[in-house]
Amino acid sequence: MSETVNTGEIRETRLADALGDRYLAYAMSTIMSRSLPDVRDGLKPVHRRLLFAMRQLKLDPAKGFKKCARVVGDVIGKYHPHGDSSVYEAMVRLAQEFAVRYPLVDGQGNFGNIDGDNAAAMRYTEARLTDVAMALLRNIDENAVDFRQTYDGEEEEPVVLPSAFPNLLANGSSGIAVGMATNIPPHNAGELCDGLLHLIKFPNAGIEKLVDLIPGPDFPTGGVIVDDRATIIQTYTKGKGSFRIRAKWEKDELSHGMYQIVVTDIPYQVQKSKLIEKVAELLIAKKLPLLADIRDESTEEVRIVLEPRNRSVEPEVLMEQLFKLTDLEVRFGLNMNVLDADQTPRVMNLREVLQAFLDHRRVVLQRRSKYRLEKIDRRLEILEGYIIAFLNLDEVIRIIREEDHPRNDLMKAFKLTEVQAEAILNMRLRSLRKLEEMELKSEHKELSDEKAGLEALLADETKQWSTISDEIRDTKKQFGQKTELGKRRSEFGDAPSADVVNFEAFIEREPVTVVCSHMGWIRAFKGHNNDESAIKYKDGDKARFVIKGYTTDKLLAFSSNGRFFTIGCDKLPPGRGHGEPVRLMVDIGNENEIIDMFVHEPERKLLVASSAGRGFAIEEKGVVAQTKNGKQVLNLQEGEKARTCLPLTGNAVAVVGDNRKILVFKIEELPEMNRGRGVILQKYRDGGMSDVITFTLEDGLSWQMGGGSDRTRTVTDLLPWIGKRAGAGRMAPNGFPRNNKFT
Repeated sequence: MSETVNTGEIRETRLADALGDRYLAYAMSTIMSRSLPDVRDGLKPVHRRLLFAMRQLKLDPAKGFKKCARVVGDVIGKYHPHGDSSVYEAMVRLAQEFAVRYPLVDGQGNFGNIDGDNAAAMRYTEARLTDVAMALLRNIDENAVDFRQTYDGEEEEPVVLPSAFPNLLANGSSGIAVGMATNIPPHNAGELCDGLLHLIKFPNAGIEKLVDLIPGPDFPTGGVIVDDRATIIQTYTKGKGSFRIRAKWEKDELSHGMYQIVVTDIPYQVQKSKLIEKVAELLIAKKLPLLADIRDESTEEVRIVLEPRNRSVEPEVLMEQLFKLTDLEVRFGLNMNVLDADQTPRVMNLREVLQAFLDHRRVVLQRRSKYRLEKIDRRLEILEGYIIAFLNLDEVIRIIREEDHPRNDLMKAFKLTEVQAEAILNMRLRSLRKLEEMELKSEHKELSDEKAGLEALLADETKQWSTISDEIRDTKKQFGQKTELGKRRSEFGDAPSADVVNFEAFIEREPVTVVCSHMGWIRAFKGHNNDESAIKYKDGDKARFVIKGYTTDKLLAFSSNGRFFTIGCDKLPPGRGHGEPVRLMVDIGNENEIIDMFVHEPERKLLVASSAGRGFAIEEKGVVAQTKNGKQVLNLQEGEKARTCLPLTGNAVAVVGDNRKILVFKIEELPEMNRGRGVILQKYRDGGMSDVITFTLEDGLSWQMGGGSDRTRTVTDLLPWIGKRAGAGRMAPNGFPRNNKFT
């Protein structure tokens, strides 16, 4: 009976360590092999393998197309051991003129469109390389770059492409790795060539000068970049930031003084169908009061027609509203996080990216020059052997005919190398013409001159940069601004401030009654003469705030976390039904409650106070929030809550604590602040503040009588309770409400 031998190794390790090691390996694989592009050729492995496989299939621009399925099969079978869908999707994107500024794949068939429709299946579509792709692959057979074994060890693939075209910035890139991401917009290749030529001439050129030559991105879908120059310089200096892109539009005059707006370019990566769908939704929701209709009249070119409500509407005002509410204006982020020549991920600025490309081109130039020198030396060696053979032709023929070992005898007789002797023996008879001898001497001279030139080039850095400059000029000539492909598509413009256009002026002013229940359901009824007793609520719910206002008003809500929220009365749901939860309209949070709600009056001042007895005065126009997150005004410490928000009137403040002590002080002692915890209104040994009110001292202090009565009681002799702010106060008079509230 044979004994089983376990040759494996078992090592004990902590689960956390094992998971950490494996997750780190996964993260590095994602960063290096999937998400981040190489700064030298601007490609990720899948794109590089795709282009190389297409070159191996001889899919040159001058030749015919091949089925995409054939290409994808070669890529996943030889170079990229992943799913066919991921390779085909990458291939489709490289062929889409609206997605890639300089397409690397020339597609034939349905490759999708700007509306977001998918490409046809790869068995139906065909493809070949473009001239741009051929520029990236140029000199790849001349030892210009390193090769490595493919995943199965049967083939070789390039580590990086020679890249005679500045692809990283020209076509941009995007990707999300583990813990890092990249997002680079496309640029104009001609402008990039100008920047590269300037950097060769002035290696220490600043970002400002480079921005003069490369003013900003150039998106394949055009559009208008509306950032100022200072912002663009700052973005390129940091290698991080964003660009603000707007749709390009023009006014189309019609008869009878009417007009329509025609949008000809939309922002990059915005799907036209979804954009039109969003505008239509806003129209139905009556959130675009200046727009009457939208039509899509696009063919191969974008043409979106916008009809204004009437001819008195200013087109600039209409477009500003659309820019604010739709994807006719977007921001495209810049994060130039790339793999450098040492395969280290880092964020580079504009100058560093350009310099990395130039350094790569110099390495390529040196490598292919050395490769060419090796070829020339080998050819010169053979030519010198041929010339010796022609000078001693009769003896050479005799040796070949008579000797048993002609190669060795030739080497001995004429001091030839093994390579020369082998070449002479393999020479065809028709090459023995006199004319061939002259051609050999001419070729020898030409190659000798070329060799001298290459040796001089490798020895002189200045000549190398001069050669690279010539190559960049050739690239500019082929793909620059004077070509149809290289014309700048994105324009630059100035964006007016959002405050310039008052959209609220176009909202029809109608009276409304806003109702907000205890459970926080809000709605707006038309008019001011609604029967409040007829309003229905959910089971267990009832009215809390009933506010009369107009559709042009803003509604302010003060939350127990000291934050103000703003809601436009025109955006409230209609009175039918139970309305909508106010928490869906603004981010109040389930742990907080609404303390007060009222119509905004910009000229008014407010008093805000917390349960700790602290507060201050603030101008009401300073509490208006621009976002759903609201605006923090009253700062609170742990355990504190906002207790009161009321208009500042009269000349005195009355505060009552949980201890039923009342303090009255002059309103001048209450400071005005923009934000903060406030000052002490009343001191407490135990408990906190119960209520606060402002009033006119001469009229006396009033409060509601208890017992369900509508009567009020007024005390005019307040001398016992008058003191300085932050005092303790005195016990409330007899008859003061048990709930410690003035109202």
